[in-house]
Amino acid sequence: MAKTFGVGIMGAGNISAAYLKLAPLFKGLEVRAVADIVPAAAQKRADEFNVKAQTPDELLKNSEIDIIVNLTIPSTHYSVSMDIVSAGKHAYSEKPFVLSLEEGKSLKKAADERNLKVGSAPDTFLGGAHQQARQIIDSGQIGKIMSGTTHVMSRGMEHWHPNPDFFFQPGAGPILDLGPYYVTDLIHLLGPVKRLSAFTNMARTEREVTAEGPFKGTFVKVGTPTTIHGVLEFHSGAIITMGASWDVAAHNHHNIELYGTDGSIFVPDPNFFGGELVTANVAGERETVTPWAHPFGKANQDLDSANPRANYRTAGLADMIASIDGGYNARCGLDVALHAVDVMTSLLKAGETGEVITLSTTCERPLALSPAEAQALLK
Repeated sequence: MAKTFGVGIMGAGNISAAYLKLAPLFKGLEVRAVADIVPAAAQKRADEFNVKAQTPDELLKNSEIDIIVNLTIPSTHYSVSMDIVSAGKHAYSEKPFVLSLEEGKSLKKAADERNLKVGSAPDTFLGGAHQQARQIIDSGQIGKIMSGTTHVMSRGMEHWHPNPDFFFQPGAGPILDLGPYYVTDLIHLLGPVKRLSAFTNMARTEREVTAEGPFKGTFVKVGTPTTIHGVLEFHSGAIITMGASWDVAAHNHHNIELYGTDGSIFVPDPNFFGGELVTANVAGERETVTPWAHPFGKANQDLDSANPRANYRTAGLADMIASIDGGYNARCGLDVALHAVDVMTSLLKAGETGEVITLSTTCERPLALSPAEAQALLK
């Protein structure tokens, strides 16, 4: 019988509930403990999901834990993941797994020296709609992808988040907070990026918090660009325009549009596993694609609502665990995550310097995840 990996959760914030709720769907893993620097937060999650509550140090020393999921705040992702690897355990982090290329390389070196795996969210590109988009592209239906656009734009976090200060500081902003979903999906669909450039600015130096809560009416100082417009050239030859902004009241841009020599494809929001997929032929005639029978495209959340969603968070973790004995590169592995960080931090650097930057990292295009391979990850 294949080994069941003991999983620990480091960080008992909001996102931990999703992992704890969805982890039981997957083979080969069992969440056994949750830890937080606030003991009451860990205990609350432990009671809710019938797992053990521990301190961070206890979790690192727990012999029943093989892999720890790092759900701490992004500014501590690197240090916590280094602690995990140093404790002899595999690490899987929420996005972004580090905030600089130097941190990523250091973590990779430490993991390689110990023969440990490091992986990172997002894993939404493993969803049914995004894998079907990959299948359509790989089939040649729309020819060779030569250009496209991707946009993630809104009027900002301060309108809905009760404590949005972090989002406007270095290490966050629309590129490092939401960009991982879009950049990772593009790498999955098109392969690695070769070079890029960008322009950046910010609409305001202070943002008023209008969301209900203790900080309503206060002002947040902005310390990072809130509008980024970049151009990415992929090794495949595709040139993609990317817009990321928290200074936009409304727009009509689709999430991801890819233009091939024989047609176009309109990919749904990579924040989610599912969504409507549309293609157009060379004459421009559009067709809504009938969803294929992919396990990670099946709605399992908000089933009582008009628009239920597919949510299979933990799929990337399950795939990484399967890859340990499976002899393949994890789809949400360190090399893909490191390249995504290189893309995002290089966009910010290009905005500062005006340079065209040739990336120093690359990665293999993540393996496609067929319906059968996805099913094999589920119990």
